[in-house]
Amino acid sequence: MAAAKMAESEMCVRSSRELWTILLGRSALREPAQIEAELERNGERLLQGLSYYKPPSSSSADKLKANKDVAQTLKDFALRISKLLGLDEQQSVQILQCYLQEDYRGTRNTLKTVLQDERQSQSLLLKIADYYYEERVCLLRCVLLLLTYFQDERHPYRAEYAACVGKLEKDLVSNYQQQFEALFNAEAPTWETHGNLMTERQVSRWFTQCLREQALLLEVLFLYYAYFEMPPADLLTFTRMFKEQGFGQRQTNRHLVDKSMDALVDRIGYFSCLILIEGMDIDFLHKCALEDRTEQHQLYSTHDINKEMDQMLLTFGDIPHHGPVLLAWVLLRHTLQPLEAAPVIRRLGHLTFQLGVFQHLTDMLKALGNTGNNCTASTARMCIYGLLSFVVTSFEEDTLGSQQHLINAACEVLAAPSLAELFWESKPNVGLEMILDSAVGVFPHKTGPLLQLLTALLSDKSTAKRVYMFLDKMSFYTEVYKHKPNDVLSREDETLWRRQTPKLLYPLGAGQTNLRMPQGCYGQVCVGEQGYVVRWDYSYSSWTLFTCEIEMLLHVVSTADVLVHCERVKPILDLVHKIISTDWTVSDCLLPLTSRIYMLLQRLTSVINPPVDVIASCVNCLIVLATRQPAKVWSSLQHTGFLPFASIPLTTMAQTISAEGMKAGNYGNLLVLIEQPRGEYAVTIAFLRLVTTLVKGQVGSTQSKGLIPCVLLVLKEMLPTYHKWRYNTHGVREKIGCLILELVHAILNLSPEGESEGSAPSLQSLCIYSLANTEAGQAVVNIMGVGVDTINVVLAAQPSSSGSCEGPGQVLIQTVKLAFSVTNNVIRLKPQSDTVSPLEQALTQHGGHGNNLIAVLAKYIYHKHDPALPRLAVQLLKRLASVAPMSVYACLGSDAAAIRDAFLTRLQSKTVDLRIKVTILEFLTVAVETQPGLIELFLNLETKDGSEGAKEFSLGEWSCLAVVLELLDCELQGQYWCPPLLQRAALAFLHALWQDRRDSALSVLRTKEKFWDNLTTPLFGTLPSPSETTEPCVLESCAFVMKIIGLEIYYVVSGQLEASLKAALQRLSSQRRYEFWSQYVKELVCAACVGEDGGVRSLPESQMLISAWRTLLILSTSHSDVMQLKEDSIRLKLFMDVLEGTKAALLMPQSVACLRLGSMMATLLLILLKQWKSVLVSSPALLPPLSRMLESVLQADQQLMERTKAKLFSALISALHIQGLNGGEITQLPQLLLCVCETVQDEALALIDSTRHMSQRGDAQEDSMETDSPRNVQKDQRDSVCVLALHLSKELCRADEDGEQWLQVMRKLPVLPSVLSALELSLRSKQNLYFTEAALHLLLTLARTPQGAAAVAGAGVIQSICLPLLSVYEGPANGATQAFARKPLDAPCWPGVYRLCLSLMESLLKTLRYNFINEALDFVGVHQERILQCLSAVRTVQSLACLDEADHTVGFLLQLSSFCKEWQFHLPQLLRDVQVNLCYLCQTCTYLLHSKKMLHHYLQAKNGDALPQGSRPQRVLQPTSKEQPLSGERDEAESKALQAVQCSLLKILSKTLATLQHFTPDCCQILLDQSMDLAEYRTLFVLSFTTPAFDSDVAPSFGTLLATINVALSMLGEIEKKKEPAVSSEETQALKSLLMFSMENCFYVLISQAMRCLKDPAVLPRDKQRVKQELSSELSTLLTTLFRFFRRGSPSSPASGLLPSPQTKPPTTPGSKVTQEGQEPFIQLVQAFVRHVQR
Repeated sequence: MAAAKMAESEMCVRSSRELWTILLGRSALREPAQIEAELERNGERLLQGLSYYKPPSSSSADKLKANKDVAQTLKDFALRISKLLGLDEQQSVQILQCYLQEDYRGTRNTLKTVLQDERQSQSLLLKIADYYYEERVCLLRCVLLLLTYFQDERHPYRAEYAACVGKLEKDLVSNYQQQFEALFNAEAPTWETHGNLMTERQVSRWFTQCLREQALLLEVLFLYYAYFEMPPADLLTFTRMFKEQGFGQRQTNRHLVDKSMDALVDRIGYFSCLILIEGMDIDFLHKCALEDRTEQHQLYSTHDINKEMDQMLLTFGDIPHHGPVLLAWVLLRHTLQPLEAAPVIRRLGHLTFQLGVFQHLTDMLKALGNTGNNCTASTARMCIYGLLSFVVTSFEEDTLGSQQHLINAACEVLAAPSLAELFWESKPNVGLEMILDSAVGVFPHKTGPLLQLLTALLSDKSTAKRVYMFLDKMSFYTEVYKHKPNDVLSREDETLWRRQTPKLLYPLGAGQTNLRMPQGCYGQVCVGEQGYVVRWDYSYSSWTLFTCEIEMLLHVVSTADVLVHCERVKPILDLVHKIISTDWTVSDCLLPLTSRIYMLLQRLTSVINPPVDVIASCVNCLIVLATRQPAKVWSSLQHTGFLPFASIPLTTMAQTISAEGMKAGNYGNLLVLIEQPRGEYAVTIAFLRLVTTLVKGQVGSTQSKGLIPCVLLVLKEMLPTYHKWRYNTHGVREKIGCLILELVHAILNLSPEGESEGSAPSLQSLCIYSLANTEAGQAVVNIMGVGVDTINVVLAAQPSSSGSCEGPGQVLIQTVKLAFSVTNNVIRLKPQSDTVSPLEQALTQHGGHGNNLIAVLAKYIYHKHDPALPRLAVQLLKRLASVAPMSVYACLGSDAAAIRDAFLTRLQSKTVDLRIKVTILEFLTVAVETQPGLIELFLNLETKDGSEGAKEFSLGEWSCLAVVLELLDCELQGQYWCPPLLQRAALAFLHALWQDRRDSALSVLRTKEKFWDNLTTPLFGTLPSPSETTEPCVLESCAFVMKIIGLEIYYVVSGQLEASLKAALQRLSSQRRYEFWSQYVKELVCAACVGEDGGVRSLPESQMLISAWRTLLILSTSHSDVMQLKEDSIRLKLFMDVLEGTKAALLMPQSVACLRLGSMMATLLLILLKQWKSVLVSSPALLPPLSRMLESVLQADQQLMERTKAKLFSALISALHIQGLNGGEITQLPQLLLCVCETVQDEALALIDSTRHMSQRGDAQEDSMETDSPRNVQKDQRDSVCVLALHLSKELCRADEDGEQWLQVMRKLPVLPSVLSALELSLRSKQNLYFTEAALHLLLTLARTPQGAAAVAGAGVIQSICLPLLSVYEGPANGATQAFARKPLDAPCWPGVYRLCLSLMESLLKTLRYNFINEALDFVGVHQERILQCLSAVRTVQSLACLDEADHTVGFLLQLSSFCKEWQFHLPQLLRDVQVNLCYLCQTCTYLLHSKKMLHHYLQAKNGDALPQGSRPQRVLQPTSKEQPLSGERDEAESKALQAVQCSLLKILSKTLATLQHFTPDCCQILLDQSMDLAEYRTLFVLSFTTPAFDSDVAPSFGTLLATINVALSMLGEIEKKKEPAVSSEETQALKSLLMFSMENCFYVLISQAMRCLKDPAVLPRDKQRVKQELSSELSTLLTTLFRFFRRGSPSSPASGLLPSPQTKPPTTPGSKVTQEGQEPFIQLVQAFVRHVQR
């Protein structure tokens, strides 16, 4: 739609409001050069003023019609605007465009329907009329602003303003004067001339605007003449003009004036009056008169003009505004031509005082001070100051009327900041100084006048000192007597009195402060209406007098005189308040006064009709005292009964909220009984300020219990109802609301650590609870719900000239802003709960017609006056969007699109305040994750069907992505409207899209031209080194870019990455940016850790960048190809930087932040250590720096460092794996070992404590349903410090070849006893699985060396393990099933612990031999059931875990079998059982190895999970066409599983046979030795040669052994056949060796058993013969096969190292050598046996 395009395009003309915002410095244009350019561009407009807006003309209409760029609908509407406003047609289009751009609240699409619909278009016309009126006002405000500050040195744009004013100077006055006259004489519009929309109401609106513009034009002229001289002719012109217009009261359209316009009419009058006084140049006149050079004044010689002025002014006198003008003219004429103009002077002077000129001046200055901008008011005060000073100097004071009126005017004048100083510096007895003298003349008979003047004369510290000193040294004391007293002597003419006796001036008791007038004191007497007025010549300090006055009030407080005394004391209190708030150093001198305020407060608040104004003054003084001495004020206040208090101790929140036992105090009664009925709230305002001051002082945290009743009164009795109270004065309600919220805001901003601990709720929690759950919260919601329209109405109603004054509109805005902030904080600090609080409900409930709060909040975006208001509203929306369970989109209803447009318009605007834009982007960033509907609305993506049926997305016209992309465009970066902060917000938004995987948006972004180039630009920038200052947001921007790249690389398949991204990554690599960032991050970490003055200012941003870089590096370990990070040298450099950074953070941990950084870096270090092993082999030694870090960390704070310690232990383990101990670094080992062992010891002891603690708790909860004991306090985890320290010590032990270092450490530290104690406890309680495993691994490693094994055994390992181990498998579950639970083999489990214990026993026995045999036999005795059960279980359970345990068991038995005799002696029965079981085990293994199909069937039937976890394919539901490859995968996995089981069975078989070899006679001995004792050896196999069956009833026989040899041979044959590449040659070799080893042992056992059988007399000869025959034939066959096999290339003789458990060498015939033919020795043995048998 063309209209939309037109409205959207960048307008050629800037609106006046926008110009005003820019000049105020509230926009994005803040540089002086930019301000200068704006003034240059718009200088002509400012000069023309309101005449810039032209009336309609036919030529303009024709031009508009000819303009092709404007849509026809807009042209038609512009003509209607032109008619209604009487405005040039082309300017009407401009106004319409500006309105659509800035204030239109619909979408561009709804505009068309609005323009076509009569009713809607009428309402739009009226809104545009209001907009146009505001434009005119803003134009004048701009000029006003220039005139206000063009000579103010403190203003940042003074030079630019001054240059502009210089250009405007010549024609400004004539232009603006003409405009004023035109407005004054303008005819009111009618419906005939301006169309039927010009109703009465619109005419009234037009007239209000007309008056406002008149006032503004006059204000501009007044400010102009304050700086530039007015020619006498102009003075005459202005006087004539204002006279005709009756100073604004004789308006052409005065029939339209109603009450609401009175203030504007008065304002016109005030400025008319001020312009004329300014034109007479009274200041210069005063100066000329003092220096006696009056002829230099411009009006000295203009006699004709003066006479004409006389004639005109003689007709004045009917309007109060005439008074000041007449006064000034009388003064001028009196000074310049006193004789010539005497009659005129007399007449005019008389007229002046009839008009009550001083009262009028007071009213005028008050009115201007309340509403105008402060500069106008202070300029007016300067102008009147000159007038008053000169008047008082020129005329006798008693001719000027009432002294009080004069003093009131003087006080009002002195409110201007610099005038008080000017006053004190002026000469005595000149100007206002004379008023001061006259006030001193009646002091202290009348205290009011002097104190009122002195209070006004206080402006800064120097004047405060002056006032203090002035009052401290008074030399006259004035009294009034009705009758002459007895104790004085007097002259006859009664003009002089003398005191005969000393006199106490106050009737106070002895010992109290008093003034004493001495005897012989003289007093000048003057007899007047009141009697004798005596002025005693007596020196005293007024401060003492004031103390006496307060004492007097305290004495008469309950008598009828109280009100009289209150009148005397109130000015004293006001002066004290002002003096201590101006200069605190004086407060010590005023202690006698300030300390009496508490008593005064107590007495005055408890009388029947308390004097409210005095009480308010008392409280105001306390506020100032409380800012410096909160604790002192608080403790004194508690005794006054003024504040609310609690009569019973507060314990719970419920009791506190119910206000049970709380008393409202004297203040509470005062509020209800006096203030609310009267509608005046001075004390309430002071009370709120006082409580806020106390909260902000330390009292908020130290004495919060005492303040709770005060705050509760505010939250319960004031906040919910204050808006319903009665008010006499406009603006007080807003003020009270603002103060209440300021108090709440201060409480919510108290630091939580300062809050008092204990049972009673803290102030903060009370506030949070109260706002979340009571009516107070609803009141805050109502304040936020005021809405943007109401605020605009209030602002529009202010008669102020500038927008920056302190009117009711500003107070309302401030209140709403505080409400936003308070709500935001309540939601942030509220404790988490499942129930929704009433506050959250009120915030998020859906109202009809879009009037719910969310919509109201969003519409604050339309507010233009104060940029902080929309910003805070959006911030609150952001908070609600992230925490409240509701859809913001749904809440916005039909306004959603319009609000979206408004948000985006603000984002696109080049002048909108930067912080609003940032906040909007932050809001959208949060919405990405939490508000899907809203973010879709903002993304505004349009879909179209793509080529392959997939949807394609493109950017809509109103998409936030367009704005964001523009912000990232590197060609535009560095522009004023795209600063780094905004860029950071845009990148944060993009990052949120990537993190949330918004694929539609990502697909559009990825393919945008130059997107990746623009995005990665920050990574190619050069940053100053971290020690110098960098904008924190720049660091964040780089961090977001890194994160986005990381997410893209991680989620998108490398082949599908955009080419431009790949190119950018290539550039990162080729331009060595990885090295740059690595170096930068290292320096950043170092700078952050140097100390507080280093880079810590932007710590969160630094952490963010470090974290992002970390992510990128971690990604590079798996995606190095894409990231072009393949060079080892670069990787090594990056790693060393990380190491250096970690070292910097951990070697001198200064602060918590530093340690956090260290922890982050340690994680990265650990990952790189694990991933880049190949690179790091050649790196410099890693152990020394890591060891130093570990030492440093072990000394730091325990709680914080737990995770970091774990990471360092892990890193050390990895480093040891990669580099080992690199020979020379053995120097590091003793210290490192000591460190690690200390940790192990400490952790083990801590574990003992926490395990005991847990088990005690477990006993206490015996009846609970928990079966598994909960994880203990000292957490036992795979990566806990304790476990990792044990693993590290194991690695160090392994690296320490001879174990010397270990022994030294063990002599120093009782490590082993601690570990064994913890181990014993863990086993008994079956807890701390990971610790138990790690400890056993350590013991296993120690047991390798003789010294280590001796130490372990000596430390009592058998006592710690043997019996406690029973509880590991004798649990509540059934032994058998639990024993062989089917878990993946490598997962930590209790059966694994048992297996480790077996290995440990085996290792100790192997190393220590006879020194450990008794312990080993104890162990086997205790665990015999389990051992036997395990051996027989292989038959039924072929899970890897079960086979592994069997393997360990047989390994242990193998070692133990070397000590047959001892075993036979101690445990004969067990030995027999073990032998039998081993034979059966041999049979089982042989059968299972022989029958593959059977084994496969068993695995499938019994062990559904026999597949190891790792190899099990992940089943994914896929289309059927893809089933084939999947089943193939499954088969492959199954065959691998089968192989694994076969391998386990083979290991078990080989060890079983090796063990059996020890239970059977020695082959050589039995073959050669005839006299061998056969009874010593039992028969193990029965005489049978059948193939073994898989049946426990069939006893193992010789057939079993032969079958075993056959199976081994056939397996060897299979291996030879396959030679498949799948199995590596090493594996094949190991398998072959294992098979050979089994065969050798099998032959050995077979021969030995056969010989035993042949020699055994108990065996029948027939059987012996059978044995010979069978064996002869079987073995001959086997030998032939073997020979054939060896000829092909035999496997090497088996080595013990190939077996997982160390084995004894296979026995061979003593002395037999390998023959030349290369025959294996065991074959020769078999041949010998065969020959022996065949004999």
